[in-house]
Amino acid sequence: MPDAVELIRAKRDGQTLAAADIRWLIDAYTRGVVADEQMSAMAMAVFFRGLGPGELRTWTDAMVTSGQRLDLGSVSAPTVDKHSTGGVGDKVSLILAPLVASCGAAVPQLSGRGLGHTGGTLDKLEAIPGWRASLSAREFVELLTTVGCVICAAGEDLAPADRKLYALRDVTGTVESIPLIASSIMSKKIAERTRALVLDVKVGRGAFMRERGAARELAQTMVRLGTESGVRTTALLTAMDCPLGRAVGNAVEVEESVAVLRGDGPGDLVEVTLALAREMLALAGIDADPAAALADGRALTKYREMIAGQGGDPDASLPPARHIKEVPAEESGWLRDLDALAVGTAAWRLGAGRARKEDPVSAAAGVICLAKPGERVERGQPVLELRADDEARFGRAIEVLDGAIVIGTEPPTAGSAVLERIG
Repeated sequence: MPDAVELIRAKRDGQTLAAADIRWLIDAYTRGVVADEQMSAMAMAVFFRGLGPGELRTWTDAMVTSGQRLDLGSVSAPTVDKHSTGGVGDKVSLILAPLVASCGAAVPQLSGRGLGHTGGTLDKLEAIPGWRASLSAREFVELLTTVGCVICAAGEDLAPADRKLYALRDVTGTVESIPLIASSIMSKKIAERTRALVLDVKVGRGAFMRERGAARELAQTMVRLGTESGVRTTALLTAMDCPLGRAVGNAVEVEESVAVLRGDGPGDLVEVTLALAREMLALAGIDADPAAALADGRALTKYREMIAGQGGDPDASLPPARHIKEVPAEESGWLRDLDALAVGTAAWRLGAGRARKEDPVSAAAGVICLAKPGERVERGQPVLELRADDEARFGRAIEVLDGAIVIGTEPPTAGSAVLERIG
């Protein structure tokens, strides 16, 4: 039997762990044989020493085999999923899953909840009355077969090692490790058994990866893990210095997603969504134009079917905020920058996000970007609209927005929201 302390020492000292030792460690930690404090020490050792390609491949596979894998064998359409590393205003999944499904693919999307300044897909959809995030395996496959797309929470038995380790990393300062991020994301996606996967790796102030080089390394690592596991995998690096779209929150992001599906959404959000849709369809081997599916209403119809299939009412009114406060421009000129991290943190402080996983969130709270970089504003013109159920939250939200709005005499240089493809 391996000894946990000896394995910690070995990794601490930069040694390569044997495959059998890694498998024992992950299994023993999942079963509670290896204590949290020991796995915390191992996570910190990995944080500083990293994992070699072979170690990471074994580590990820051990996390996959710590639980059960989904059986999508009865789904006849080609399956393809997408994962985002998280950003501010990133409601792409709500549009993308029905859009790609309306073009003939099956999209089995297992999503999560928000933490800190980044929003969670499940929190957004739960703003819709009646919508259910938790589905049985039978319901999941049935909806995937009949509707073509599902967005729901991962089951308790899917990569349980990751669930334990993720919670541990969150409280031990080891979240930012590229091998641990990659294995966390990819273990769930590999266990999902989708045939193809597109990764949306966000880059910038409002993203988990602020530097492009680190984002590229993470993307390359995940693409390699997916490919080696038999999942056709590509990645796009997309910009996250400024909020994506104009809405940041839960209900407000659902409303903006529906606007895109109706053909009336912000250009940056449409650009990223269509780029990811084209990648997904190419990996699935489907020759279709997602822009046409948006234009002719097919994607909106599929969205309504997906929401109704999970118990939601696509025609229901979404919760309104009790209180609204505007943040005006302090001078006239061109809006040159709008800090995504500050806006996301403001939405969190207004009640749209959570500090801990068990915290409740407000469906109605959030921020509307009334102006985006590249637009002209006049002194006193509202740039942001803050929404909250409790007006006492406005003070701390406005605090974090100090310096977030940058106005100048010249417009900023326009750039694409899609930065790079890793394939």
